[in-house]
Amino acid sequence: MTRKATRDNIPRPTGEFFGASEARTATGHRHFAEIDTWVFDLDNTLYPADSDLWPKIDQRITQFMIALFGLDGLSARALQKYYYQHYGTTLRGLIEDHGISAIDFLTYVHDIDRSSLVPDPPLAAAIAALPGRKLILTNGSRDHALLTAEALGLGASFEDIFDIIDAEFVPKPELRTYQRFFDKHHVDPETAVMFEDIERNLIVPHQRGMKTVLVVPKPGQEDHREPFEIPTSLALPHIDFVTNDLGGFLTEIIAEKLLESH
Repeated sequence: MTRKATRDNIPRPTGEFFGASEARTATGHRHFAEIDTWVFDLDNTLYPADSDLWPKIDQRITQFMIALFGLDGLSARALQKYYYQHYGTTLRGLIEDHGISAIDFLTYVHDIDRSSLVPDPPLAAAIAALPGRKLILTNGSRDHALLTAEALGLGASFEDIFDIIDAEFVPKPELRTYQRFFDKHHVDPETAVMFEDIERNLIVPHQRGMKTVLVVPKPGQEDHREPFEIPTSLALPHIDFVTNDLGGFLTEIIAEKLLESH
């Protein structure tokens, strides 16, 4: 039997849920038997939600805005969040409105200390055991993804990375970004699954036929998503599954595939 996801004041979702203490279920092979491409977001998906990594990047973006516009901290941050909410990334807003150098921005905001990240051998083992291709699809840069994956012990886990430069600086959740990703990596969405911490970024993948998995914080765990990114309900038609334990979720799938093969 599976259990539904429960979080403080959030209704139970329609999708199925795997948690760290979840007993074996009959869901993995049944729903993922045809999957041959496993697509992962990076930030707040491959590392824990309460990691200090995203706050460090967020702070660097604010500092970039202060230096660029000569604003005080509060004004720079307000403009930063306006761009993020309305353009999908602060970078896209700065490109559209001010024609800034995207490479300068990405280099600056991702120049952070990643020493707080702890390698996750169980997650690395689970990803390695998945049958088929494994890819990262991120609104960040390739260098950031590579350095972060290395710090997590996932450096050898992925075939390739599709970053914001590959997307021509048009971020998820834009349809054209996913289409560029599908085309570049020859991904059939009908046999692919997307793991992501922002629910709106799963709308297009679901529409195109991908399985979708929303990765959420554990109960009581700090959540660094913006308020508008936190759904008031997980019972959304574009979310097939919800988990607060990515490694455990993948391990369940692998275990059931192994049982099925015997």
